[in-house]
Amino acid sequence: MNQRYRVGILMMLLIFCSAAVVRETMAQTTQPHRRAWARNVIIPQAGAYSTDVKRAVKIVEVRAGAVIIEQVAVTTLEISLANHSSIRQEAELLVPVPDGAVVRGFAFQGPNAEPTAELLPRETAAGTYHGLVARIRDPALLEFAGYSLLRSSVFPIEAHGSQKVRLTYENLLTADSNRIDYLLPRSESVEYAVPWKISIRIKSKTPIQTVYSPTHEIETVSRSENVVSARIAEDAKMEPGPFRISCLLQRSDITASFLAYPDPKVGGGYFLLLAGLPGESSGQKVPAIKREVTLVIDRSGSMRGTKMNQVQKAASDILDRLAPGEAFNLIAYNESVESFASRPTVLSPETRTRAQEWIRLLSANGGTNIHDALAEALSAAPPDDLLPLVLFLTDGLPTVGRTSEAAIRDLAGAARPVRRRIFTFGVGADVNTPLLNWIADQSGGAAAFVLNDGDLEEKITQTFKRLSGPVMSSPQLKVLDREGRTAAGAVQDMLPKPRDLFEGDQFVILGIYRRNQPLTFELTGNMRGHKRTFHFTFETDKASVRNSYVPRLWASRKIGMLSDSIRQLQLPATDPRIKELVDEVVRLSTEFGVMTEYTSFLALEGTDLSGQDAVLSQANANFTKRALQIRSGKASVNQEINNNYRKNQKSLDHANQYTDQNLNRVSITSVRQISDRTYYRKNGRWLDSSLVGNASTARPSQEIRFASKEYFDLSERLAAKGRQGSLALNGDILIVVDGRLILVRGPEAQ
Repeated sequence: MNQRYRVGILMMLLIFCSAAVVRETMAQTTQPHRRAWARNVIIPQAGAYSTDVKRAVKIVEVRAGAVIIEQVAVTTLEISLANHSSIRQEAELLVPVPDGAVVRGFAFQGPNAEPTAELLPRETAAGTYHGLVARIRDPALLEFAGYSLLRSSVFPIEAHGSQKVRLTYENLLTADSNRIDYLLPRSESVEYAVPWKISIRIKSKTPIQTVYSPTHEIETVSRSENVVSARIAEDAKMEPGPFRISCLLQRSDITASFLAYPDPKVGGGYFLLLAGLPGESSGQKVPAIKREVTLVIDRSGSMRGTKMNQVQKAASDILDRLAPGEAFNLIAYNESVESFASRPTVLSPETRTRAQEWIRLLSANGGTNIHDALAEALSAAPPDDLLPLVLFLTDGLPTVGRTSEAAIRDLAGAARPVRRRIFTFGVGADVNTPLLNWIADQSGGAAAFVLNDGDLEEKITQTFKRLSGPVMSSPQLKVLDREGRTAAGAVQDMLPKPRDLFEGDQFVILGIYRRNQPLTFELTGNMRGHKRTFHFTFETDKASVRNSYVPRLWASRKIGMLSDSIRQLQLPATDPRIKELVDEVVRLSTEFGVMTEYTSFLALEGTDLSGQDAVLSQANANFTKRALQIRSGKASVNQEINNNYRKNQKSLDHANQYTDQNLNRVSITSVRQISDRTYYRKNGRWLDSSLVGNASTARPSQEIRFASKEYFDLSERLAAKGRQGSLALNGDILIVVDGRLILVRGPEAQ
């Protein structure tokens, strides 16, 4: 039975079941949409509302679980409520659900043996949304215009008690060739501070190649060829916004998919290329691409004690994780350099035992000769059949030998001819962070920084675990024309540059396409020991403004790359090249609302964004003071953390967070990224970013009052394009709709 036939049967079954359940549900309720609203209205995806200013009922937590089988998803929401008042409460539950959803179960604690729920289709739900928005004087619910709605009464919630509501619904997912997309509607408001624990289990007869979320960081907790379980990362459980996840089914050794956002300003639009890698074939004991690992250990006096103990444990663990046939070497340095062997040696029981003893006898004393240690690690050319990796650790600035940053940079360039990937570890704050980052980035490695109170052993071990099972080395990606030649100008700014891929890795490449024509990507590389070439052709006519996360992710990566380039140039602030880069960072930050430590002043209420000269001058001063002048210390470590995060960002940052110079997390809430628009809070109102250049002179052609007929008509127009979230902002909004400037009055203006 082919895939299209199976999906057809599933759709027929779903439609049949949907009709049956709707008939049953309607039989259980008599015009419930006309009943009076309860004092408390609970919208788990947006918040709790009450006519009582004390808001007695609150949402404590939401647990969401989804099981996806082929193209059908069954979602279960478990909503924990708390009544902080001294009297029994009733609540009205409203749950936005995808169009076409079918309720499979609804229950809560209490005397109601058979609680009922009414499922309102999208057209009927619109009236409910409008009526409730006018009643509670809060536009937040308009964010869900365009979704169906489940409505039910929840009673009782005992005084000072709690209640749990459990809802299960089923819906058919959208699919694009080999990609299946799942969406869990939730508010984009950063004020929504309710923890969501989300877990996903995906089953498919076709092997699953990769699972990716563009909106939230996820962790894969278990997987086999046909089953994958994932969950939202612990750090992301408070992140707002719709939760999206894409599952890529394997059609060949490497499967790819294409998501696009149209933007005539750039000639075509923005794209996200997602590609998954096959796992190890069953029965395979070792990676097909074997590794040559060189661990370079700083044993200067400042490493004495806990840090040296942790490094010794990590080094022993690395040896234990090497597979037969892989090679290794150990280098330790203070003012001098000492090697376990003259060149990397193949792992064997005898060499492993000798290396473990060599590690045990290491002691810390003396200075720090980074230059010569790096030269030793790069001295021997690796064999062609091994992937050469260097793990280079230091906890201080160079104090012995050639100590200039320029000399060490020149030496690190030697990593290119011998193809060694260097992974640097900066321990503590007294390290040259931009130098370590440059060495790693230029060689195809990565930089990590561990403060003195951090777990160094865990950081080294985790990095090495990520480097297990090389699948593809030295990948190259380009775009071809119809004749198979490089298509000059078809795409630009593809970020990041492809790196070696290991078990569990995925390609997430973002860029700009210049023409609305089919794109053919060619991916080449050493895959499991053999040179392979793959071709993927995609149409751009499916570009949609609903893929608003694509340009935002691209802008974040571009800003991270530009900020890092400014740090690495080591030029005077007056150099034209610095000004050009700073100007571009400001332009992108302003347009896309991506704030950094250098541009966060753009979000201040008092910053006049129309005063371009003053804005650029302030940005240049910030980059000069921090990016160009600070090379070590906490205030340098935080810059590398921020830039590295931005350069490789895979999921949205809804709260616009960054790490400040004291290594504290900072969030910016006066700039909002809503659907595909950015809004700034200026002079008491929200301002569409497309107006920042002439905000003082712009005059709206129409003024719309909150909760008026024109107001709800506008929400429906925006919902048709997936932009209804713009009206969910509290306060007055200056918004551009179809080329017209409209002032939308907030509820407090009435």
